[in-house]
Amino acid sequence: MGGRHFSQKASPSFSSTARTNRAIIAFISVIILGTLYFLSSYNQNIINNVSSFKAQFMKFRPEHSFVKSLAQFLATRAPRQSSSEASPKISASFDGNLTMAAAQRLDDTIWRRETLELTLERDGPFPVRVYVYDMPSKFTYDLLWLFHNTYRETANLTSNGSPVHRLIEQHSIDYWLWADLIAPENERQLKTVVRVHRQEEADVFYIPFFTTISFFLLEKAQCKQLYREALKWITDQPAWQRSNGRDHILPVHHPWSFKSVRRFVKNAIWLLPDMDSTGNWYKPGEVWLEKDLILPYVANVDVCDDACLVKSWSQRKTLLFFRGRLKRNAGGKIRSKLVAVLQHNTDVIVEEGSIGEAGKVATQTGMRSSVFCLNPAGDTPSSARLFDAIVSGCIPVIVSDELELPFEGILDYRKVALFVSSNDALQPGWLVAYLRNISPKRIGEMRSNLAKFSKHFQYSSPAQPLGPEDLTWKMIAGKLATVKMHIRRSQRVVSGSRNLCICECKRANSTRHQ
Repeated sequence: MGGRHFSQKASPSFSSTARTNRAIIAFISVIILGTLYFLSSYNQNIINNVSSFKAQFMKFRPEHSFVKSLAQFLATRAPRQSSSEASPKISASFDGNLTMAAAQRLDDTIWRRETLELTLERDGPFPVRVYVYDMPSKFTYDLLWLFHNTYRETANLTSNGSPVHRLIEQHSIDYWLWADLIAPENERQLKTVVRVHRQEEADVFYIPFFTTISFFLLEKAQCKQLYREALKWITDQPAWQRSNGRDHILPVHHPWSFKSVRRFVKNAIWLLPDMDSTGNWYKPGEVWLEKDLILPYVANVDVCDDACLVKSWSQRKTLLFFRGRLKRNAGGKIRSKLVAVLQHNTDVIVEEGSIGEAGKVATQTGMRSSVFCLNPAGDTPSSARLFDAIVSGCIPVIVSDELELPFEGILDYRKVALFVSSNDALQPGWLVAYLRNISPKRIGEMRSNLAKFSKHFQYSSPAQPLGPEDLTWKMIAGKLATVKMHIRRSQRVVSGSRNLCICECKRANSTRHQ
């Protein structure tokens, strides 16, 4: 019997169900694939955003090392080092042949601007508007390249044994201020100052001449020649001629900076480490508080941050610490006398030392293990040691009767330091007894204040709000009305009738303990 084949035809309901299932599966697949794609893209966006944020953070994270910041600056913003023949020429409008007519035109333009601002009631002194001179590179970039190209190899020492390049670093305020002023605006963080590119818009004029580098790294004759050339370049500017330099800012932070010619620019606002009233460094009538500005040294030691401070409190077993040169001139002669008074106390360390790399480590270790740090006068009333102590969380004990301090119109140093007269400090046993009698509560309060004060003395790139660059412009803002008064007065007083009134500190600023 032959086999029979049966043919089964799918019912309509079965076919419809199959199609529906396939559609559902396809739809779910699309949803899943779309979700996977979205998650993949979202995660990639997160990764990209994190990477971008990290790059931006790294880009604008403040750099406090002068050497590292300078290397980055020269790599990204500076022209390559030029020869003396290839130094940029002064533009035609600033070629040294300017007449008083050009200065008068500038004066008229500034008067119109100031009159308009008076009518519009400009809201306060901020931001300070600064015109930065575009000086030939032999006064600026070439000197920075000179430091950068020599600091690793050099073993040069000053007459007292201090490393030359380290001295330049601790007086490098001219670099930190200039680097911030000329930085792209989207990289700057300070709101107290703005760079303007038209002279008639400026409140003050910044002179970016690296006087300390040139003093230490050039031969004596070469340095003096460069000083003379810089002096002529500066005083040929119409803005200088208009005000005789009274609205110009000149960084001369080392006492020897620009010394051979600075008497010709004594009307300018000098940025100084201190004001030595003995006449050893500055002549009478050259510097005074109402005209000039004290800026802090760059610290020689690393900053002891919050974690470091907390860890170090229990490890501070030394009562009083000092490390530095024990034989100095002028007011610094007190150092050797203090050694004789303090040498037999077991919890007091007073030792000879310099600011080389080994000296930095020894000083940093000593300060972080001490409650108080002795800050006597040196060749000048001030030294970087004060700021080393502050950033180390070590309470400064200042024995320098003629010391002037940075930003004292803003900061109250009595909250972080002890001021002791030289006469008291030299009485046998007096200083140690005084320190031992200070209550733990007061010590704790001063330590807490030191932690808050530290940021005011940390130069950085980019410059930070409430850092030393920021406080510099806050102090300059407070001088603007007086600067304008002296400019206008000098323009109308009959020549030879009488000298301009100035305020000079004639007596020593003796400080006594409370």
